[in-house]
Amino acid sequence: QAIQAINGYTNMSAEEFTNMIFQKIDVNNDGELTLEEFINGVESDEDLMELITKSFDLSNVLKVIQNG
Repeated sequence: QAIQAINGYTNMSAEEFTNMIFQKIDVNNDGELTLEEFINGVESDEDLMELITKSFDLSNVLKVIQNG
C-alpha cells in the first residue's frame, strides 16, 4: 500500500493492485509467482518495470517525507 501511495496508485485497493499484477504476469495462472515469472513479466511490461524502478527510487519517499 505504501508503494502504491508513493507512486500514485491510490485509486486501487492493495488487493485490486495485487490481482492486476498477477493477471499480467502469472503465466500459468496457478495463483503463485515464480521468480522466473516475476522477472519475465516485469521485463516484458513497461508499466510494471516503471513501477518497480520507481519503488526503488528513494527520491519519491524523500519528497513525501518533506511535504508531510
